[in-house]
Amino acid sequence: MEYSNLRRQTIFMKKNLFDQGYLDEQFNQLEELQDESSPNFVEEVAALFFKDSSRLLTNIEQAIDKYPQDFYRLDSLMHQLKGSGSSIGALRMKNECSVFKANCNDRNLEGCRRSLQKMKREHATLKQKLESYFQLLRQVGPSEYAVSSRK
Repeated sequence: MEYSNLRRQTIFMKKNLFDQGYLDEQFNQLEELQDESSPNFVEEVAALFFKDSSRLLTNIEQAIDKYPQDFYRLDSLMHQLKGSGSSIGALRMKNECSVFKANCNDRNLEGCRRSLQKMKREHATLKQKLESYFQLLRQVGPSEYAVSSRK
């Protein structure tokens, strides 16, 4: 595939991630930190996020089963996940973390369970979409660092 077509696809894919609410401005800020000395910076940060967030999601699921009435514990774990998601611009995940935390404040265990299931789906979808985006960026090559999709 020719370079300009790959570049257009990359820009379109990133724009869609923003338009569909998967990412926010924090992701652009991460890309601005990427340069020739660290050409895979954003991809590496995302990989760390997905490793850490997968662990946190498992911990939250276990806490719901083991300590279903410990809303302080659940809220604390979710706070960690929300901070982690915010750091890479995972907007939908961050928003669902807020829903979960509101359910904790209301002591609504079923709401927490529903929110966790939705968050796990959002997590898996974002991971798949970002993996596709990074794969396309690798095809475009190292000269493409922060791919602009500003509206």
